[in-house]
Amino acid sequence: MNWLSAVRSHLGWKLFLSYLVVILVGVIVLASSVELFIPSAFDRHMADMGPMLETMMGASHSSIDTDLFASFRAGVNEALALAALAAFAVAVLVSVFVSRQVVAPVREMMAASQNIAEGHYSERIRLTNDASKGELDELALLALSFNQMAARLEQTETMRRQLIGDVTHELRTPLTVIKGSMEGLIDGVLPADDATYQQIYREADRLQKLVDDLQELSRVEAGAYVLNHHQLSVSELVKATAAQLGRQFEEKGVTLDTDVSTDLPLVSGDKDRLGQVLLNLVGNALQYTPPAGRVQISARQQGNEVKVSVADTGMGISPEHLPHLFTRFFRVDRSRSRAGGGSGIGLTIARHLVEAHGGRIWVESPGQGKGSTFTFTLPVAKTRATP
Repeated sequence: MNWLSAVRSHLGWKLFLSYLVVILVGVIVLASSVELFIPSAFDRHMADMGPMLETMMGASHSSIDTDLFASFRAGVNEALALAALAAFAVAVLVSVFVSRQVVAPVREMMAASQNIAEGHYSERIRLTNDASKGELDELALLALSFNQMAARLEQTETMRRQLIGDVTHELRTPLTVIKGSMEGLIDGVLPADDATYQQIYREADRLQKLVDDLQELSRVEAGAYVLNHHQLSVSELVKATAAQLGRQFEEKGVTLDTDVSTDLPLVSGDKDRLGQVLLNLVGNALQYTPPAGRVQISARQQGNEVKVSVADTGMGISPEHLPHLFTRFFRVDRSRSRAGGGSGIGLTIARHLVEAHGGRIWVESPGQGKGSTFTFTLPVAKTRATP
């Protein structure tokens, strides 16, 4: 039936009918109670008033009782009917008002969710209640949660668009160089010598590194990797990193120092992944430190953690940039980073890897031209009890 389908598909009708059912049950209970208790109550009161009525009216007690009871019942039924009719009318009006008050925010949320589904992520639900969160009712809390969800979706969509724009921008530069060089070779404008081929190779290698970094970022953000935990020495990790980058430091004329405590406890982690983190931090320090500068790798125990720091005397970082350094594709100096071949996602990968080991990572800098210090912590490995 059409009316039954309308009731099933509209919350307002369901609430309205539920109120009517409550009213109907109340009226039935009231009428049944009146019919049940009126005779005994009337007989009890008439027993007290019988002698006085017989004296006054000169009639028998039974006839007076019968006539009065009939009149009394008729009066009660009439009053009850009028009261029930008035209560029903008022209840209907109140039910309509309450139903609309309940259904209106639900309809608003439904419309907002449809707009968000169509891509309008700035859609929000108006909150008229200025009370604190602990004083909000369930519908207001639902609206508040909806707005929080919409804000997160909008933030995610903004990051997705920014990611696409950044990747497109990063890919365009090497592709333009490669295409221009190939056109120059075809037209005979550029000589087919080692310098031209080396330039094409460097740009192709840059593309390869960017693709590898993007693939690595997608894996670490999705947690689609396995950490091979072993007890390892941070001192050995620092030595391996220094040895791997030592020649690059010498070629640039930057001093690399290590200051590692001799009594450091072992940490539990993936040697390759932690080496990747330290290599990224030291490589960044080298990139942003001018010749005759200095980079120092230090490691100390602090409570139940080992703190590893990479400090440099390079270009430094302004305070407003510090909170964003571990955001993907964020770079303080885009032109210099691009010239150096950086993708702008190495620190994002490092943050995910450190946090996956149960550690923390942060950066400190006094300001531009005053160097910077990147620090991360690793939990001390739990010692195994000897049998």
